Amino acid sequence: MLLPLAASSQEEAFYVEFKNESVAEAFTKIEHTYDVLFSYNDYDISKKRISLKRQKRTLAEVLEALKLQTKLYYKTIDNRYIVVNKFSEENTEVNELDIVVVRSYLTKGILKINNGSYTLSPSELGVLPGLVEPDVLESIQLLPGVLSPNETTSGFFVRGGASDQNRVIWDGINIYHKGHLFGMISPFNPNVTSKIKFINKGSHARYGERLSSVIDMSSNSSISQTIKAQLGFNGINGDALIEVPIIKDKLNIQGSLRRSYTDVFETFTFNQLADKVFESTKIKNSENENNEFSFVDYNLKLNFKPNKNNSLYASMISIDNQLDYVLNDAENNKRFNDKLVSSNMGYGLGWKVKWNKNTTQNTTAFFSDYKLNYNFITREGDVQISDFEKRNTIFDSGVSSEVIIDRSKANKFTFGYQYALKDVAYAFLNTTNLSFILDTEHNVIQTHSLYGQYDYKNPKLFNLSFGLRSTYFNELDAVRLEPRLVIYKPLTKNLKLQGSAEIKNQIISEIDETILSDLSLENRLWRLADGNAFPIINSRQVSAGFIYIKKGLSIDIDTYYKKLNNITALSLGFLNPVNSSFNIGQRNIIGLDVFAQKQFNGFNSWLSYSLNQSQSRFENLNNNKDFTSKSNVTHSVSAALSYKFDGFQFALGWKWQTGKPYTIANDSSDGLEFIDGINTGELPIYHRLDLSSTYNFKMSKYNKLRGKIGLSIRNIYNRKNLISKEYRGNNSIGDPIELIEKLSIGITPNLMFRIYW
Repeated sequence: MLLPLAASSQEEAFYVEFKNESVAEAFTKIEHTYDVLFSYNDYDISKKRISLKRQKRTLAEVLEALKLQTKLYYKTIDNRYIVVNKFSEENTEVNELDIVVVRSYLTKGILKINNGSYTLSPSELGVLPGLVEPDVLESIQLLPGVLSPNETTSGFFVRGGASDQNRVIWDGINIYHKGHLFGMISPFNPNVTSKIKFINKGSHARYGERLSSVIDMSSNSSISQTIKAQLGFNGINGDALIEVPIIKDKLNIQGSLRRSYTDVFETFTFNQLADKVFESTKIKNSENENNEFSFVDYNLKLNFKPNKNNSLYASMISIDNQLDYVLNDAENNKRFNDKLVSSNMGYGLGWKVKWNKNTTQNTTAFFSDYKLNYNFITREGDVQISDFEKRNTIFDSGVSSEVIIDRSKANKFTFGYQYALKDVAYAFLNTTNLSFILDTEHNVIQTHSLYGQYDYKNPKLFNLSFGLRSTYFNELDAVRLEPRLVIYKPLTKNLKLQGSAEIKNQIISEIDETILSDLSLENRLWRLADGNAFPIINSRQVSAGFIYIKKGLSIDIDTYYKKLNNITALSLGFLNPVNSSFNIGQRNIIGLDVFAQKQFNGFNSWLSYSLNQSQSRFENLNNNKDFTSKSNVTHSVSAALSYKFDGFQFALGWKWQTGKPYTIANDSSDGLEFIDGINTGELPIYHRLDLSSTYNFKMSKYNKLRGKIGLSIRNIYNRKNLISKEYRGNNSIGDPIELIEKLSIGITPNLMFRIYW
């Protein structure tokens, strides 16, 4: 049983009423009314319901009524935290967990911890606007300071950082795949994901490699008692999930499979997503039916717990996308073929051992294999006359071990070592009569990291976490130190101070490359730092703010400053066609995130506002003057209202934000000219309205078979938002330049149906 440390709660009497409600729903109401938090095993309360007549009751009186009806025991810790157990209070086992600052952040299933991080539990998530299922990466984008101006699941910016500065981890495995349908659908099955930790500041010293954020996901690690299964489908794909116990309380296996069916049947939902993805490409403008597109992902995991002090797991994930597009030009007797394969295989092992009451050790190993292969083949008659090929491969592996020492409730120490090897290569080849290498690179970097962290917790004074990470990059012969600091200070019962500071470094990032085909998909490739043209990127971030919580009202305000050094950018050909080199620069970001939430009578409402000012400067670009960064979205607002009653949930949400910056082009007799500098223009204001609704129900009174149906609609009023202005061409001097404008997704409904047993 997990239990956070606590503050105090009040023993006032409030009106309380339950009408044959599930215990989980009753717990939520009690938490909001009495300012307490429950800790329990889902299995213990899953079948229990409760009814209470409306009258004033103290917390003690409510718990006594719960005990009589549920036959469960309730142990109160520090007057606020309540541990629920099916055995007596004396047998209740209590373990320490991070302090939960805000429960039900946005919706049920999202918690904010005192160190500033967020924890998401997809199986518990309430309905979110526009999502028919609890998509892992889409859910994160609703949090303050997270934006996806291009409307993809993985291409989001966290506090002004680029999308490649977000580290994505699955069961300890680094993931590089950008998502199904070219980023429109998360590559992670939400029905398999058990827990997500999202960190956008003050990250633990165990986390390195990326500058902006960490998305650390894990699948279920518990040993299931019975066989569990799920089947479901929506407007894009179908999936299946099963958990099977092999040895009672010791060994189980779980697996999942998800696959698109759009290569067999195309729904309106798929067509709307495809219209956005293939916009401004020959696929969008062609009526050719000889096209194949599909995606598939699957997971396998083995959990083994030989005794109460040891637990082990072995996990595997596979993500695969296939595109084969053929365009016939009968007039010129030519045939064009685009072939694209992108995949990410991953393997992870883990061992957790509790050496004694105060000491625990976690040891893990992983291997990640990412591949991107793209071919643009031209045939004249039956003879192949050219083949442009693009490749990108990543072999990422590592081992780590850390020891956690809990000396007391107030003091915890963590020490660890990590070894990682990254082997990254990309190549651009063009074959006509002979084969030419247009661009190629292959680098390997081994890293050795030592880290330590000290956590001090005192509810009466403050909570503090200080960490230090030291990394040696072997092939670069470089050492980097990364201190981390988080402080959480209660000022009053309802008002808390939060602050953080950190330094991070990054050796792997993405570059944009112009491709010879006008397909223009997956044109960002991963590469490693080399210490010269591509130096190690550095980030320094500080933040400070307040959290106010009282009786269902929570207000979260956070300000931050971030400075990035040694970022690189490819010179824009249309600004400088004779220079295609990479340029080294820096970026300064200041921002403000404000989040307010109010819960009342079954309703949940929230309002979020973010301010972001991001300026960049690069050598030999824009006359060495500052310009607005590509990731800058100055103002963004989101608001939502949701309602829950028994098995029915409904959510309506609205997004509004200022447009992304773009480079202004002027017409001239020689075509388009760029004389106003980089990113001096701003796209029109973006806004859309989203809706979601789900209903859970029992399919039979005589077995455990349950069902769930759902409906979501994105962009209800079908607004045509302009989300980017890009330029194509000028691969050589005299080559004409073409303006490409891309629009947001149109009105997109989606249906979902699932069964559980």
